[in-house]
Amino acid sequence: QVRLVESGGGLVQAGDSPRLSCVASGRTNNEPMGWFRQAPGNERRFVAATTWSGSSTFYSDSVKGRFTISIDNAENTVYLQMKNLKPEDTAVYYCAADPEGDYTSPDAWGYWGQGTQVTISS
Repeated sequence: QVRLVESGGGLVQAGDSPRLSCVASGRTNNEPMGWFRQAPGNERRFVAATTWSGSSTFYSDSVKGRFTISIDNAENTVYLQMKNLKPEDTAVYYCAADPEGDYTSPDAWGYWGQGTQVTISS
């Protein structure tokens, strides 16, 4: 069983650069990890993903160039550095692990964190 715990959310200004963290425990496989987000009334949507080594990263078009995903293997932690925030980035951000298939689909991921709310104020 894999447990994922996110942190780093909250109320932020559009000019801030918050960093979300997700600590994975209990994992035995070095599988990719990712971030999704879900705004009120919307479905959960792909944000970014990384291989366990960090050598390959993937981003949705909506965050490419603004968000950066990274991973610290020694700490079993994946990060999402956010910058140039927009009001539409307001959402609950979820960490995910161990995908099978289309990594941009929430259905592909086997494990989820509880989510952390990020609210951007203008």
